[in-house]
Amino acid sequence: MLARRSFLGAGLVGASALTIGSVWSQQSAPNFGAPTLPQVGFKRMKLGDMELIAFNDGALRRPLGEEFVTNAPLEQVKALLASQGLPTDYVDIPFTPFVIIAGGRRILLDTGFADNGPPTTGKMLGHMQAAGLKPEDIDTVVISHFHGDHINGLRNKAGQLVYPNARIMVPKPEHAFWMDDARMEAAAPAAKGAFQNARRVFGNLPADKLVQFDPGTEILPGITSVAAYGHTPGHTLFKVSSQGQGFAYLADLTNVPSLFARNPEWSVTFDMDKDMARLVRRKMFDMVVQEKLMAGGFHFPFPAFGGIEVAGNGYQFKPVA
Repeated sequence: MLARRSFLGAGLVGASALTIGSVWSQQSAPNFGAPTLPQVGFKRMKLGDMELIAFNDGALRRPLGEEFVTNAPLEQVKALLASQGLPTDYVDIPFTPFVIIAGGRRILLDTGFADNGPPTTGKMLGHMQAAGLKPEDIDTVVISHFHGDHINGLRNKAGQLVYPNARIMVPKPEHAFWMDDARMEAAAPAAKGAFQNARRVFGNLPADKLVQFDPGTEILPGITSVAAYGHTPGHTLFKVSSQGQGFAYLADLTNVPSLFARNPEWSVTFDMDKDMARLVRRKMFDMVVQEKLMAGGFHFPFPAFGGIEVAGNGYQFKPVA
């Protein structure tokens, strides 16, 4: 395991981009058109006696430049996309929170943007309504890490809690990092917004609303947290099990599976500790393959459910129909 102090360097600046979400609008690709959003923005899957629902919160189209994959030539990146029949001038980044229905419980994994994001985001609440769910039905929100597209949907622009009846569960090391005043003060100006955003979302939550957990523990019946540090200091995945069936929520293990699952050694600009993220990416994909888990990722192509298969020196996401 690499030293946690490595998060204190330049990685913070690179990662701060995704925390606010505004960077997506600043780096959107109007010349390439808008991303195509699904007509039906939710997908249900059974897992034993549980139900999983993926909800599309929208997507953004980002120009593909030299900076996106930090350790591979752009020509190689474009060639890999072309080999899969994908565009080579831009990448589409979808945002997909998941809801677990387990008995009487309604558990949300990450949040999307609510009304805090660019125009092609913030679609989740409408899709929830179409699926027969209200924000008040959610009793628990589980956060994988504190990047803005994963936490901004906890509050609307007015600062009100979007899920008023929910306890909010966060990884303890992630919370400790972003809520550390000394770290925020020492951070480069470009990174300070990430710390400020965490305070906007979590800073004045009542004590009975915020629950911190240690990654590696079972946080709710049938839901086990898995430490996957690298993307952020406390980035955490979740394994869900019911009646012998398993699902892995992979959060931001990869922002673009057609690139970083196929080539786990490539580094995306948003990973804060790129060396650690590469090691964790392969380890977690190996786990999913070996344990034959269904997988879902926050940035996987909608419906964001599917299997992970070995492909060459990496892995391939095979979405469900």
